[in-house]
Amino acid sequence: MSAQSLLSALVGFPSVVGTPNLALMDFIRDYLTKHGISCRVLPGPEGDRVNLFATIGDASTPGYILSGHVDVVPAGEPEWLADPFILRADGDRLIGRGACDMKGFVAAVLSAAPALAAMDLKAPVHIALSYDEEAGCKGVPHLLAAIPELCAPPLGAIIGEPTGLVPVLAHKGKAAVQFSAKGISGHSSRPDLGRNAIHELVPVLTAAIAQAEALKDGPQDARFAPPYSTLQIGTVEGGQAVNIIPDRAEARIEARAIAGADPETLLAPVIAAAGAMGVESEILSSYPALALDAAAPLAALAEALSGHAPLGAVSFGTEAGLFQQAGIPAIICGPGDIARAHRPEEYITIAEMEETRTMVLTLGRQLSA
Repeated sequence: MSAQSLLSALVGFPSVVGTPNLALMDFIRDYLTKHGISCRVLPGPEGDRVNLFATIGDASTPGYILSGHVDVVPAGEPEWLADPFILRADGDRLIGRGACDMKGFVAAVLSAAPALAAMDLKAPVHIALSYDEEAGCKGVPHLLAAIPELCAPPLGAIIGEPTGLVPVLAHKGKAAVQFSAKGISGHSSRPDLGRNAIHELVPVLTAAIAQAEALKDGPQDARFAPPYSTLQIGTVEGGQAVNIIPDRAEARIEARAIAGADPETLLAPVIAAAGAMGVESEILSSYPALALDAAAPLAALAEALSGHAPLGAVSFGTEAGLFQQAGIPAIICGPGDIARAHRPEEYITIAEMEETRTMVLTLGRQLSA
């Protein structure tokens, strides 16, 4: 199948983050198996979502991973001009939810898989596909835990998030925490008879604001914008009406950490403030920063494959830091532009997909030499 046909099929599966993806992964498994490619479906603890790991070549030899996620963000925006889960072409643009982030990369890799399988690879190419990346990289840790049983320690991983096929060496890590305060409801004329959950939450929010300001004067890394770790209050909810004492209040707060900083540690003062107030805290998601040395062999390989010199860093996060944490060198390099992701009329171009397919085949030829 062509990359465009595969993308049309992949977009047709509405694999919104947090929803089942078995049908989509079955399609991919059947496609790869038909071409004689060894494939493992790896169920996650949710029961209705799976990762997939395929190997082209000898799994007992160290090789390279091409990695992507198959979940997409919701597509409820009214600005879509047609069904976002039916791929449509507008000139060179292929439009659909996930086309850029990041089913376009997955489709290009899958389209090259039969040709890779026909090559005499001296080192294998693995295809790693994960779920629920958009929920804070929840699926890929289960895949990474299984890799020692699936193949020899990989030499590196290319994560195909949209970078215009420019290799990227670093990104910030992230952690998100939900804080939940409980109160006692009642009439607002007698606050002495109740307990205001929003008031209980205020010291937590105050601690978050203070920590956000303090981080501006913390460690700096000029590759990032801004060049320091950050923290922000994302949502605050609570109360029913102005004349009812709120019996519940919640806030979601995130931290983004430069390389070398732990995002969960950045939230520690806020979590401590919550504990002092009896406010519950729950870590919703967490992934580490990526930091690949510019002199690493994987950086040179990605430059040779893509034809672009590596870029120091990007602001958005990916699964690459988790690969690195698992002992697998990782770099980000994929088609498209992140500015097109998570918005209506998301698209990738036919030319971008063909360039990606060429990059994958070039990797195969290098591993066959």
